[in-house]
Amino acid sequence: MWRWFRIAALAILLLIVATGALLDRLVTASWGRTLIVGVFPIAADDSPVTARYIRSLQKTDFGDIEQFFAREARFFRLALARPLQIELYPQAVDHPPRLPPRAGTLATMSWSLRMRWFAWRATRGRAAQIRVFVLYHDPARTTSVPHSLGLQKGLIGVVYAFADQEMNGSNNVVIAHELLHTLGASDKYDAATNLPVFPDGYGDPTAQPRYPQRDAEIMAGRRAISSGQAEMPLDLDSVVVGEKTAQEIGWAKRDVVPAT
Repeated sequence: MWRWFRIAALAILLLIVATGALLDRLVTASWGRTLIVGVFPIAADDSPVTARYIRSLQKTDFGDIEQFFAREARFFRLALARPLQIELYPQAVDHPPRLPPRAGTLATMSWSLRMRWFAWRATRGRAAQIRVFVLYHDPARTTSVPHSLGLQKGLIGVVYAFADQEMNGSNNVVIAHELLHTLGASDKYDAATNLPVFPDGYGDPTAQPRYPQRDAEIMAGRRAISSGQAEMPLDLDSVVVGEKTAQEIGWAKRDVVPAT
């Protein structure tokens, strides 16, 4: 009896999750109105530097993310002038669950459900449709941060960033990248080399000469300098949304000359 009760409860839970994911996708894919993105800063360590940095954060520190989406939306002739609105919420205390290294299918599903439960508890009463938890690290203590991620199912981003004003630009590049993951965009880089994949990972795949690329494609995360070298952009001023990424998130497709 208990076994069947657990199976029924799990089936109901999965149905609720699936329905929620479908509704989320319908809302974000339509681009009929501005999406509210909530940024929730979290101290990833106990450094006073991190604490001071988070206290100093203002909504304007994320303004270039809004500007980036508006600029690129105009390029793809999106009718909505302001695709995203960033809202900065008070610092979150709890840390989101971590995805175990080399997690299998069941472990990943379990983590995904726990992540959505965490996001629901942490953001109750907030108007944000997309929730991004940004874990800030003191760069003097941490020189390399874990891999950030964005979940389309649940519209949740987890970003690992640095508590340094001079790194706000590069932090926002990562936030924008994960935001696009929540909207359905896929990575455009080679996981083994971290190099942009041609042509979808290039800012301008039709450029002649091909290298160096002037801009980085946001889902590639790096600007191709040569066939075997790429560099991370310092800010969103030198980043673009590529044709494939725009198609994945539901922006209108423009006619372009195919790359040769």
